[in-house]
Amino acid sequence: MAAHEGVIKYTLEYTLTNPLPAEGLRELIAWRRVLHLCGLIGQTPDRYAGYGYGNISQRRSSDGRKRPFVISGSQTGHLADLTRDHFALVLNSLPAKNYVVARGPVKPSSESLTHGAIYALDTQVGGVIHAHSPHIWRQTALLGIPQTDAAVPYGTPALAEEIGRLFANSDVRQLGILAMGGHEDGIVTFGGTVTAAGITLVRYLALAFERDW
Repeated sequence: MAAHEGVIKYTLEYTLTNPLPAEGLRELIAWRRVLHLCGLIGQTPDRYAGYGYGNISQRRSSDGRKRPFVISGSQTGHLADLTRDHFALVLNSLPAKNYVVARGPVKPSSESLTHGAIYALDTQVGGVIHAHSPHIWRQTALLGIPQTDAAVPYGTPALAEEIGRLFANSDVRQLGILAMGGHEDGIVTFGGTVTAAGITLVRYLALAFERDW
């Protein structure tokens, strides 16, 4: 990859606090485990120079222009199972200003701007997954998946703008999936719930496997 996963590029206003209640994290924790088992989120020595990859988030209730969401923490890819100690609450995400406000027991994922941009673009989205799948990514065109410009790096205001372009000029909103052209193997899915986003991701993985035969 041209840039390492897990490297926070935005300005972060972060407050260390106690973990969020476990009850509100059950769906996130369950799907994070599934995605890790599938190799869609993780960290291994033979992939991406050993850096962690992938993250998952869930919207919290909207507060005016602020759109809080819970997201897996930075540098947690090596963990097979996450607990409430591994999630941060993003209180505000401002892609245009490259600025994130968050609190929790861990700093939020380096992809928080991307998640925040999607929540801002569609108020019906309740869950976002950023996974890494070479199978899907290499067949983006064949599968009809909208893709961001390859010249735009991950975790930047420019990527948030690119996602906005896709929402305006493609069927990405209906499909619930996009490929990150400038981020090797990067795939983002989203839906009304975390489960919906997870199902979309697994379905496209199966479609990609079908084309291997």
